[in-house]
Amino acid sequence: MKLRRSFSLHQLFFALGITVSCFPTLSWAQDKIFKTDNQVQDAKIVGVVGSSVMIEVPGGKMGVPLAAIRSVEKAAPPEVAEARAAFAAKDYPKALSIAKKIADQFKGLPVDWAQEMTGMVGDIYLSLNKLPEAEAAYKDFQKFYSAQGGPRTEVGLARIAYSKNDVAGAKSRIGAICSKALEDKSPAPEVAQAYSQAFYLMGQILEGEKNYPEALENYLRTVTLYYHDPVSLAGAQARAAALRQEHQITVP
Repeated sequence: MKLRRSFSLHQLFFALGITVSCFPTLSWAQDKIFKTDNQVQDAKIVGVVGSSVMIEVPGGKMGVPLAAIRSVEKAAPPEVAEARAAFAAKDYPKALSIAKKIADQFKGLPVDWAQEMTGMVGDIYLSLNKLPEAEAAYKDFQKFYSAQGGPRTEVGLARIAYSKNDVAGAKSRIGAICSKALEDKSPAPEVAQAYSQAFYLMGQILEGEKNYPEALENYLRTVTLYYHDPVSLAGAQARAAALRQEHQITVP
């Protein structure tokens, strides 16, 4: 029996998609795409291009519009752990190389690790004192993750202002984030990471103003409430210990 000429390539992919869903053990169907119409598609996600998530199909690749995707399940590639370790070790060139490669391939994908790597690019540039690149990276993060990008971008821009000695500007930006954090009982992981950075930065600002009790309070919020950013956590722990030792400060 011959296929009709009017059987389009789109229809063929649709038919293949139905067939694949019946055989979830196929080697290339490693991930899951949860669509806005409540359909679930098994696939192997290989990246994001423009406004589409690219998946492998027999003979090549095809795109699934991001607008049609509610969420995805995809394990983090091993390079994510390598980027985290390099960043924590302050090996910024290595961390940047890895994080940027992952972000360039997957930014826009609605998974925590892709968001983390996209935001980490800005953090690394800031650590390298490359402020224009950091600002561009944070705005890029805002573009691809608008819902979660607000706090992360605001904290990033506040850190840039602080690096430029614009303490008032940094404090103005960070104050609203800290106030929101105290009211947010169950933030998403990427937002909690931004809160961690926010309280650490507020502690630094207040310590610079010699307001040691409130500085300690903010450091301890990073340590006990929002410990999701390893670099901020380590810095807050160190500064809290120093304040207690040098100034005999206790929590207000």
